[in-house]
Amino acid sequence: MGEIYKTDALIAEDITAYLDSHQHKTMLRFITCGSVDDGKSTLIGRLLYDSKMIFEDQLATLEADSKRMGTQGEAIDFALLVDGLAAEREQGITIDVAYRFFATEKRKFIVADTPGHEQYTRNMVTGASTADLAVILIDARKGVLTQTRRHSYLAHLLGIRHLVLAVNKMDLVGYDRAVFDQIVTAYRAFADSIGIAGFTPIPLSGLAGDNITSRSAAMPWYDGPVLLEHLERVELDQTADQGKPFRMPVQWVNRPNLDFRGFAGTITSGSICTGEDIRVLPSGKTTKIARIVALGGDLERAVAGQAVTLCFEDEIDCSRGQVITAAQSPVEVADQFEASIIWMDEDTLVPGRAYWLKLGAQTVSATVAQPKYQINVNTMEHLAAKTLDLNAIGVATITTDRDIPFAPYTDSRDLGGFILIDKMTNRTVGAGLIHFALRRAQNIHWQATDISRDHHAAMKNQKPMVLWLTGLSGSGKSTIANLVEKKLARMNRHTFLLDGDNVRHGLNKDLGFTDADRVENIRRVGEVAKLMADAGLIVITAFISPFRSEREMVRAMLQPGEFVEVFIDTPLEEAEARDVKGLYAKARAGQLRNFTGIDSPYEAPETPHIRIDTTMISAQEAAEMIVSKLIP
Repeated sequence: MGEIYKTDALIAEDITAYLDSHQHKTMLRFITCGSVDDGKSTLIGRLLYDSKMIFEDQLATLEADSKRMGTQGEAIDFALLVDGLAAEREQGITIDVAYRFFATEKRKFIVADTPGHEQYTRNMVTGASTADLAVILIDARKGVLTQTRRHSYLAHLLGIRHLVLAVNKMDLVGYDRAVFDQIVTAYRAFADSIGIAGFTPIPLSGLAGDNITSRSAAMPWYDGPVLLEHLERVELDQTADQGKPFRMPVQWVNRPNLDFRGFAGTITSGSICTGEDIRVLPSGKTTKIARIVALGGDLERAVAGQAVTLCFEDEIDCSRGQVITAAQSPVEVADQFEASIIWMDEDTLVPGRAYWLKLGAQTVSATVAQPKYQINVNTMEHLAAKTLDLNAIGVATITTDRDIPFAPYTDSRDLGGFILIDKMTNRTVGAGLIHFALRRAQNIHWQATDISRDHHAAMKNQKPMVLWLTGLSGSGKSTIANLVEKKLARMNRHTFLLDGDNVRHGLNKDLGFTDADRVENIRRVGEVAKLMADAGLIVITAFISPFRSEREMVRAMLQPGEFVEVFIDTPLEEAEARDVKGLYAKARAGQLRNFTGIDSPYEAPETPHIRIDTTMISAQEAAEMIVSKLIP
């Protein structure tokens, strides 16, 4: 029995030692990318197979699947290890991003197999956003293709410093060195043109296993590293980040009891020690680090990549989304930036529309201006653009609703990269990389005044508000709005009426009726209405304002409770039958484009404060109903 216990103890020690060594291995995240059918999935499958990372049951399933639906006859089709979707296996292509974990004696890896088709570029961007290295595959028979250039540009744009040029399928060109050299020369010319400092070219065959994990006898002329050897040796970004200034976005305020208050997050760069001075942004408050709390206990020093909880010596305000930095080298704070934007949604970018911008742990409302230019990835030309379509890449100005701490993406992926989220659908519609803050964002400050908005309202003896009438053309908005203002004037209320047609004679006469112009139209009117509300007025507006997101944008500009949405609910057929201005007839005849209800959508309010059915009551009765609800 004693021998059994001793054996069990030795086994337990071996397991503990193995887990301990595995825990302290570094982790490399990398992607495979390139054009369609360059062999990305096969390469990863081969890498997993040769690294002995496939279990017996997985191998048996792979062999059975290879015979049933593989592309290699009776041989193993390694691509099936990562092509998991039915559509991928049927077509022999990659559609979604497939992640696989494997490990060697020296390092752990997470590889993302990204699709080669242009229509799935957004999937490639998703995989590349967290990668330290990109393996760019080229079919030796085809050379550098359009998608090779596109993926290389995206990898460079997304800050991937380490690139491997994997010239695949060398077996199909007889392992010819001249073919390899020609491809490397062509790729180097392209890489130099877009600013790629360097790359590691490797000739290989994913199917035959040449230069994947061991040196190929078929290519004695190649004396560089094999793929796995290079992956095990390359320097990680995390190591380089430790030499940069200290940065830690706050992900959570840790307050388990009255005696403990700490700020949890992952250190993105630099290092921190107890007693060091720090600054919290955007507030700019400073203090010292009292404790560094980690999973295993308190630390004297923490470095980039570690998840810790920091405790301050002083009780200063700090919350989720704020950034803790070294006191003497803080990041910038601004509300306007120039950024590269990769559009990832079927619906095009609407300049001026408010989107959620998520940068690290902070989420703010932001608008995107009309792009300065769009980039032709094939030629690197800067093209004029009014918007961005799916997979388009452009440069534009971003404006947020408040100052946020940031760093240029070239300095920090964590503090310079963001995503854009549609406020109505919660879809991620774009990814962005901050270049720099605009100078006007730093030089223009809010001027405080002594007479407050409350004082203006008190002088008029009324509560300021914006009465927002929305509905189709011909629904009766302007008529009802005019009657409401007359009734309020008779009650000695201070009002102003903003009408959709009237503002287009002056303030908005430069705008048309495209989606982008409609958004800008409402944004300008919203800003004017806000100023009037600040002056203590009751503002009445009559605008089609077809999009919910823009009505929500105006609501967000005002104080809580000041935005009153009135839906003038008139069915399209009724509004078209009225057609007082003859606009519906022109739209039906094709003489008037982008007309709401005909060839441009109207998004009805889901929960308006007041709903008026003009088929049931007159304009006079509608005005009385609105006034009675506003001023009982």
